[in-house]
Amino acid sequence: MNLLTDEDFDQLFTSFDHTAFRFETRDRYNVNAEQEHLRRFLAGEPDPERRWRPWHDTVRNAVTAGKRFMRVRAVSVPLSDYTRFGLVGAQYNNAAGEDIRYMERNRYRELGLPEHDVWLFDSQRLALLHFDDDDRLLGTEIITDPDQVLRHCQWRDVAWHYAVSRDEFIAKHPV
Repeated sequence: MNLLTDEDFDQLFTSFDHTAFRFETRDRYNVNAEQEHLRRFLAGEPDPERRWRPWHDTVRNAVTAGKRFMRVRAVSVPLSDYTRFGLVGAQYNNAAGEDIRYMERNRYRELGLPEHDVWLFDSQRLALLHFDDDDRLLGTEIITDPDQVLRHCQWRDVAWHYAVSRDEFIAKHPV
């Protein structure tokens, strides 16, 4: 397995032509840079917009160029602290132009959707994210096999059909 460098992974988000879609399937992501922001959120002092400003700029630039960023997050209920943190932060991603939707994990599994995280670019390339047992990202592998890409496109369409907007999800599961 050949993993991308961080620079090559980052370039995926500026080099796609039409759509970037993400399956997020984990209940948490162990990212060192987020730990302080999560701690502040739990203490009632959130500032997710500042933390993610570079990402929001990337999304805005892509959306201005006519591209789409989309995501479906599979989440366990009751919501974990990390999921609640992500729901609050998603309002800023959505404001930047990314469309993040949610689905309860039980329903996600009933539909037979993938149990791994990927980015799907232009319905042609998969970026399969590899994690360790402590939810740390180990790296990303590019997959272009047509059968695997097609299957993920089909899963994306099913997930998008059944997932609900952040606001609709929060109405049912308040943070």
